[in-house]
Amino acid sequence: MRVARLLIADDGRDFVGRDVEAADLVFGGLVGHRHFGTTMTSDSRTPWHARGTRIANLRQISLVSLEECAQIAAALALPEIGAVDLPALIGTNLVLADAPGLTEAIAPGMRLQFPSGATLFVTERNPPCRQPGGKLAAALGRPELTFDFVAAARGRRGLVALVEREGRVATGDAVKPIRPRPY
Repeated sequence: MRVARLLIADDGRDFVGRDVEAADLVFGGLVGHRHFGTTMTSDSRTPWHARGTRIANLRQISLVSLEECAQIAAALALPEIGAVDLPALIGTNLVLADAPGLTEAIAPGMRLQFPSGATLFVTERNPPCRQPGGKLAAALGRPELTFDFVAAARGRRGLVALVEREGRVATGDAVKPIRPRPY
């Protein structure tokens, strides 16, 4: 498994990312990124908290695999991945190559470590939602993608994580999965 792309949404307007060759992962995520911070306000993904409550940010970094993106694209009859920037449009930070089945293979509680020592702690599988589907729909002029994306991405939407150890991450870096210690 390796880093194929690294994206950051730092324009303050949107979650659509732009490519960078390397970035420093710090406690809180990627500095300047839309989801940067050690805390966040609760939203529809955390209905057990009153909306707007300050909670720990367990979604600092979003990860997908190239292989699962290709499966989503095929299910939606999208043009080739190179023609449609699916990872950027769905708000991804790290696109991993050589990671088929990433969403199911890497369980919450596992760690992903990079050559610098930077380590991500996987907090959950990323459930698909309408907002990324809306970005695809707008980019391709296909309104049905707003909701079709949710079904096509179920079980393939990747993971979210928080930064456990700071360090630099770059395109091409190897990614070492670390399973939790058994009891």
